[in-house]
Amino acid sequence: MPGYGQGRGRRGRCRGRRWVNHPHDAKNFIPNGYQQPPNTIILKIYELEALRLVDLEDLTQEEAAVMMGVSRKTLWNDLQKARKKITNALVNGYQICIQGNEYILRNEKEVKEEDARWRQNRP
Repeated sequence: MPGYGQGRGRRGRCRGRRWVNHPHDAKNFIPNGYQQPPNTIILKIYELEALRLVDLEDLTQEEAAVMMGVSRKTLWNDLQKARKKITNALVNGYQICIQGNEYILRNEKEVKEEDARWRQNRP
């Protein structure tokens, strides 16, 4: 298809923004004993949100994908990238820097209503 993907610098669809329910205050994690770690791992805010929903809130990947407004495959990809980055940082003593602006912050009322619905319908 001629012209498809032109003007974006890459082929295919533009990356959609993910919904993030809770802003994260912590932006840097530095291993104890290092003044300046050898490398820095960049963890995107939406990758941290995917980890939070699946690993901390115990949502299924399907539920978490709905909460973030993405497909289950996209959420799975985000989880895989985040887990690999965090494992690399922990094993090799790298700094973790949380950043990124490719997300939309959902309002608190909407999040609480959505959360109540999920918890009510879960077994």
